[in-house]
Amino acid sequence: MVRTTRPTPGTALTAVVLELFRLSNRLLTAGDRLVADLGLTSARWQVLGTIVSAGRPQPVAWLARDMSGNRQNIQRIVNDLKREGLVEFRPNPHHRRAQLVALTAAGQKAFDAAMRLQEPWMETLTEGLRLAEIEATHKVITAVRQRLESDGDVSDVD
Repeated sequence: MVRTTRPTPGTALTAVVLELFRLSNRLLTAGDRLVADLGLTSARWQVLGTIVSAGRPQPVAWLARDMSGNRQNIQRIVNDLKREGLVEFRPNPHHRRAQLVALTAAGQKAFDAAMRLQEPWMETLTEGLRLAEIEATHKVITAVRQRLESDGDVSDVD
């Protein structure tokens, strides 16, 4: 006789997390293809978007924090974007060494072009999905992320 166990919230979330890992990889690959003709990658596009979302120039460390990313990785991407003329460094009145990162006109143009490509792509990806489903998914993912941010280190778990 096959014994079935009832799913728990933990086992259900594990399945979601594993699917999110797969989804993340697919999104990055598809995003790379989507913006390749603009000279961007998904990573560069994300950094540009974080700069835009910030609404003002910020140091790399703050961009990394906003992206939940590694400062050194974000610095490498910012340096690449600077070499391509998409961002510039500005003096930081609060810290001599931590320069502020700002979009150039070319960076804004590249970001806007990427977003024009993104809109129809997202509409295609949502075909057959209900708005309520998407909103519920967003709510769960946000709650788990916020719990991870507030709980700190995973080693704190009993």
